[in-house]
Amino acid sequence: MMDWTDRHCRYFHRLITCHTRLYTEMVTTGALLHGDVPRHLDFNVEEHPVALQLGGSEPADLAACARLAQEWGYDEVNLNCGCPSPRVQRGAFGACLMSEAGLVGDGVAAMREACSLPVTVKHRIGVDRQDSYDFVCDFVGTVAQRGGCSVFIVHARSAWLEGLSPKENRELPPLRYGFVARLKADFPALSFVLNGGVNSDEQIEAHLGDIDGVMVGRHAYHEPWAMADWDRRFFGAAAPVATREALEDGMLAYLSRLQAQGQPWAPAARHMLGLWNGTPGARRWRQVWSDRRLKLLPATEVARQATAARLAGQGLAPASPTLPQPAQLEPSS
Repeated sequence: MMDWTDRHCRYFHRLITCHTRLYTEMVTTGALLHGDVPRHLDFNVEEHPVALQLGGSEPADLAACARLAQEWGYDEVNLNCGCPSPRVQRGAFGACLMSEAGLVGDGVAAMREACSLPVTVKHRIGVDRQDSYDFVCDFVGTVAQRGGCSVFIVHARSAWLEGLSPKENRELPPLRYGFVARLKADFPALSFVLNGGVNSDEQIEAHLGDIDGVMVGRHAYHEPWAMADWDRRFFGAAAPVATREALEDGMLAYLSRLQAQGQPWAPAARHMLGLWNGTPGARRWRQVWSDRRLKLLPATEVARQATAARLAGQGLAPASPTLPQPAQLEPSS
């Protein structure tokens, strides 16, 4: 979810569900230790509970970043041992770490020593040709014993580091949900969260019969309204918004707040483009919000045009007026 689940995305998702735990995009230890810390770690108070996901392998660096996570007010710090991208492989972390369970255990131990936050690990069920149940079982056992980790988020696919792109790694290695259920049976004192290929409330409910939690990534991003019933269905709480219109209004208030602070609203608005997916007029609505010619207008005006376009797509309103030409939107010289 790198470049996707930034603070604006998480704010939008929090408007839909108050109780689901949100995770940052993976932030490397190098970016925090040698880069712009506020840019990577700042978040909206409304995002709680929120976890910082780290990418790295050196225990001392992970410990330093875990301390930063606590100082900045995160609720959890998570070590990514599942990302298969070539960039991550070059840094010798992500899914590569599944072949170095002892190093992962040492890293988790250092993080736990450095902060009082829960330290969790996200991983695959295997890496390359090491994809037997015994392999992932040994990985979990080593990290739990050596590092003291008690929560494992398991993407129920192997990572094939040679021959597959990151996209193919999310789709081609077969899902083996039974491995995750078996881990829970073999390590009943530990908590296991299942990830990978889950795209309906019914699937979530079915998996919760075997394990402790479910993580949903790309489906939640592309179909955000799919989260609308999660608070009621899985947490026994009232839903924070009842309609897509109310959700759009809440995000519009956020975009207007950004604009009042002198920040562009477009980087935040991109995360809500899936809001009306599957409904009449959704494509026209997306086109307006995505139109680069409108990005210097107030977000309220773009919202007005987008709604008019959506309703026109349903035959409920006249088409929106002709969009301004680029020259009309350029700042005066």
